[in-house]
Amino acid sequence: MAEYAIAAIPGDGIGKEVLPEAIAVVEKAGSKVGATFKWEEFNWSCESYTKTGKMMPEDGIEVLSKFDGIFLGAVGFPGVEDHVSLWGLLIPIRRAFHQYVNVRPIKLLPGVSSPLADRKEGEIDLIIIRENNEGEYSEMGGRIYSGTEHEMVVQESVFTRLGVDRVLNYAFSIAQNRRGHVTSATKSNGIIHTMPFWDERFSIIKEKHPNIDSDQFHIDILSAHFVQNPDWFDVVVGSNLFGDILSDLGAAVVGGMGLAPAANINPEGNHPSMFEPVHGSAPDIAGQYIANPIAQIWTGAMMLEHLGLKDAAKDIETAISHVLSEGKVRTRDLGGKASTADMGKAILEAI
Repeated sequence: MAEYAIAAIPGDGIGKEVLPEAIAVVEKAGSKVGATFKWEEFNWSCESYTKTGKMMPEDGIEVLSKFDGIFLGAVGFPGVEDHVSLWGLLIPIRRAFHQYVNVRPIKLLPGVSSPLADRKEGEIDLIIIRENNEGEYSEMGGRIYSGTEHEMVVQESVFTRLGVDRVLNYAFSIAQNRRGHVTSATKSNGIIHTMPFWDERFSIIKEKHPNIDSDQFHIDILSAHFVQNPDWFDVVVGSNLFGDILSDLGAAVVGGMGLAPAANINPEGNHPSMFEPVHGSAPDIAGQYIANPIAQIWTGAMMLEHLGLKDAAKDIETAISHVLSEGKVRTRDLGGKASTADMGKAILEAI
């Protein structure tokens, strides 16, 4: 029987409410295939930042390095600016552990209504592959003449051949086991250096995968197609910023952020990968225990798949589809009145 060490970081807001439900589901699905889990919880959050001045301790990366995976809820707390949480916890983890691929599935599940007219189950099924370590999310830049009429800020985007090529290759490898189509998100008509470079590398990488169809769209029209023609897409690859924006838009067209899982992957397996849903800490509903835990639970399935427990991951995805299709238990974002625990229990029982 294999045992996996998992670092659990509930974080803030609804993260504390949905993570326990997901852990219970992961435990049960894992037990069916002979896997056990040793969980260690870390109270690293914006709330703890208000008391300690740090999102995580100085040796946080070293502490996390011993785990097989990192399971995170959400971060964000009133009074703490978002860039503090991002640059104090998530980005350091992503970069220290070379989690250069962010994977975000977008799928219209059974029993869920899309805000797009006449869209049915299975018609929208794509994966967004987001470059996760460089691009527009760079620390390079600065501010001068603060508080004066001459105030100026500079923010540098950083695109390297290594960084671009490896995420493009990953996107094509994912397409091999799907419908065989990769779409590149670009903006090379307006961004004069980085995006033409991205296009050049995409052109070169796609030649190495002649069995995969490909196309590319500027981000503005691509966003429109996500709404008007989401069925066109299979695997969509984009820079850090473009992938981030498209995944929120994609989540919206398939029913909302409560149904949007994500994973920060180190493909080589040299470091732990981190699994966190797309939704934030939702302070407006935190403490009411009405948040939909499906995104977190599905994110748990992605963690199991990454650990090689594919049957357990499939069990969770099947259970989610069963509960949604049956329609007896629905959280408020899906038009029902079920609590976070009600939905968690229903999926647990379906497994």
